[in-house]
Amino acid sequence: MAVGIDTPLVAIVGETASGKTAAGIQVAQKLGGEIICADSRTVYKHMDIGTAKPTLVEQKLVPHHLIDVVEPNERFSAAEFKRLAEKCIQDITTRHKIPIIVGGTGLYVDSLLYNFQFKDKPSEQFRQKLLQMNSEELTTLLNTKNIDQSALNTKNRRHVIRAIETNGQRLHNTKLRRNTLIVGLKLEREVLQERVEKRVAKMFEEGFIDEVKNLAKFYGWENESMSGIGYRVVKDYLEGRATLEEAQAAFVRRDLSLAKRQRTWFKRNKNIHWFEESSELIDFAVTFIQDQISGVQ
Repeated sequence: MAVGIDTPLVAIVGETASGKTAAGIQVAQKLGGEIICADSRTVYKHMDIGTAKPTLVEQKLVPHHLIDVVEPNERFSAAEFKRLAEKCIQDITTRHKIPIIVGGTGLYVDSLLYNFQFKDKPSEQFRQKLLQMNSEELTTLLNTKNIDQSALNTKNRRHVIRAIETNGQRLHNTKLRRNTLIVGLKLEREVLQERVEKRVAKMFEEGFIDEVKNLAKFYGWENESMSGIGYRVVKDYLEGRATLEEAQAAFVRRDLSLAKRQRTWFKRNKNIHWFEESSELIDFAVTFIQDQISGVQ
């Protein structure tokens, strides 16, 4: 099997709770593959329940990479993901296995598949100055610098700050890497909402509150990781500003909002083959890889 830029590769993308993890495991099992997780939340250690991290049972079924990479008080970027994922691909293919990218963080996926070129790390002094600004000041700076905001999530401070640091430049390459297939799972809105509601309820049943308490105790609330979908709403519950039911409902709303943003991101990518049934996606991905391998033998 070719190793490097010609390595056959499948990426499975889609919204949160769409069934990507299960589909990825089945594809990997059929092909003798290993999974590289492209998720900006599951890279953090100790954040297991609230990030819907693949369970230990799932991780035993198929080797998973780029889970539990950094501590919750450490930074992690798309550039770092790309660097580590490329190393994983090299390692996996050297052992004659198939790399399978699974995740819903569009920037992570695209940075790898389209070979984004990231700028050098911005000045820490400038970063601290931006962090001290309020939302109105950041918006004014965006306008002053004439930064295109059409594809920017202006409600996300981290995204706004990064756009200012890079002067709005999108370091994108529109050419997909060779021998690569991108497949996506797309659910009806009602089905997705039902899945999200059930998953969030299960998280609370499995001890999500205690997970958040422990994370807050050891790492505090000011880390970027703690701005994740469910962690802030539990803070409101712990500090008496919301009931348990209200916190759970807020988690569901935020997860559905995340799903909408993910859907918008992936919708722009015309290279994605979409499926509503995971079985069809799995068959399509397996056939693609088998054809690729046959073609180089």
